[in-house]
Amino acid sequence: MPRLLVVHHTPSPNLQALLEAVVQGAGADGLEEVEVVVRPALGATEVDVLAADAYVLGTPANLGWMSGALKHFFDRVYYPCLDATRRRPYGLYVHGNDDTLGAVRSVERVVTGLAWEQVVAPVSVVGEPSRADLDACSDLAATVAVRLVV
Repeated sequence: MPRLLVVHHTPSPNLQALLEAVVQGAGADGLEEVEVVVRPALGATEVDVLAADAYVLGTPANLGWMSGALKHFFDRVYYPCLDATRRRPYGLYVHGNDDTLGAVRSVERVVTGLAWEQVVAPVSVVGEPSRADLDACSDLAATVAVRLVV
């Protein structure tokens, strides 16, 4: 069974809403054969990454960068997973209070090094998530998951 790993740092109600939308999208009709594994960034390991076939990453924008928790995740898994996970699909969602550009760029730099394949544009949400933002997160996860069943 193909596995989608959702790695997230969710310190706020707004990020919790986005995470719930991601999980809902990953479990949409037609995706029942995809196993969805959800791990907080501080608990996700290289074993989780190696066992997954695709990834959805979620982070707040903190001081113009990804969260320290997601950066710590990348620090732990980068070299152990570097060669084995090349070309695996991923998606990204980011929440910020006023800007998300730096956080998106920081994640994209790391996944470029990992050679993961971005299969959907990042979802950037500023402020309280709207219905459209939640739908975009759901669609993001479904788009990544679909890559595992085609």
